[in-house]
Amino acid sequence: MNSAVSSFGLSVGLAFTGAILLAAMSILFSAKSDASTVLAPAEEARVAEVLEHDAQVMSDAQLQEQIATQPRATQDEILRINEQARPQALQVALLVPLLVSLLDLGLSFRMMRLPDPAPSKAAEVAALG
Repeated sequence: MNSAVSSFGLSVGLAFTGAILLAAMSILFSAKSDASTVLAPAEEARVAEVLEHDAQVMSDAQLQEQIATQPRATQDEILRINEQARPQALQVALLVPLLVSLLDLGLSFRMMRLPDPAPSKAAEVAALG
């Protein structure tokens, strides 16, 4: 039972962290593309639309393949934005579970101050009998 619960917790934690990573990547990439002076407004809108429907973390090679038909300046800008947004999104995705772990650690110290429960009469009878 302990192993199953541990595996479940690990799976949920990884899925939660992955969801945070994708959300952070999408938000950061959109913000950086909106702030870009190189990308045209139509390109910024296209970036926002793609991220809304299919946000994913890609390697530079995969991203270059996706934007191969774009002008060179646009390709360079999107790659630059990706290189900035990817590590920042990873930091956010790792920071959230770290903060939750620290909160849990703080709560565990509170549990140590709780008194031990007193055994019930039924438990004492069962232990003797």
